[in-house]
Amino acid sequence: MFRRIAPLGIAVLAGLIGTSALASDLDIINAPEIDVSESTVAEGWYIRGDLGYAGWVNHDKPDYRIEAFGSTFAEGDFDDARFSKPVSYGVGMGYQFNNFLRADLTTDFFSGSLRGGSDIDSPCITAPAGTTCRLGQKADYNAAHLLANGYVDLGTYAGITPYVGAGAGVTYMNWDSFRTTANCENGTGSCGGQTFDEVRVKGGDSWRFTYALMAGASVDLTNRVKLDLGYRFTDMAGGKMFGGSTEVPGVGTVSARGRDDGFQKHEIRAGIRVTTW
Repeated sequence: MFRRIAPLGIAVLAGLIGTSALASDLDIINAPEIDVSESTVAEGWYIRGDLGYAGWVNHDKPDYRIEAFGSTFAEGDFDDARFSKPVSYGVGMGYQFNNFLRADLTTDFFSGSLRGGSDIDSPCITAPAGTTCRLGQKADYNAAHLLANGYVDLGTYAGITPYVGAGAGVTYMNWDSFRTTANCENGTGSCGGQTFDEVRVKGGDSWRFTYALMAGASVDLTNRVKLDLGYRFTDMAGGKMFGGSTEVPGVGTVSARGRDDGFQKHEIRAGIRVTTW
């Protein structure tokens, strides 16, 4: 009896061992392959470069004040002031703290121009009584944002990482000389089409507080290079536009000064971020 059972037991044991070995082989064959050759560390430094287009510029009306003969000759707002829609460009450096948080320091440069006009509610200095003047102003400006920014990355999906962010800092605003013209007008013809010579007033420069709000998404081009597409709103405080004395032909020395109340820009931006770790 034992002689019959022993060979059967040996056969069953051999079968179990063979089945276990086959299962082990199948597990090795079917195990998912993990490629760690392209894994990257979340933390590290990056550099960036960006281009922006301010398709929308909101602003309050710039104001002015003109003094002549020891008293205020005119003051008011430029009622049809128009700012150009500038293109900006910038660079920056940042640090990725983890998969969700990063921060950077950026510098953006932009330029533009102002075209404005205003009716003075008092007579022109050398025009007939009962007439008014129409002031026209033209000036160019150059500016630079210096911002510290923080971002929250909202997870990566198929190589695309949406984000939101905010920043704060200062803007250096430098106005060129203001070119001012004045036309006599009253609608009755007594002005005779009189136009006064253009005068120039020195432009002003100032540092203004600025904050920004951002939203967008980055796209992985490679393991180290990301394409950044987004929107940025910036709000810049007001400051000096022009100020000083100038000689008006036939009148004498006139003191003029003006300031803008800042403006807000809505920008579409595109940039490249390159990791350096």
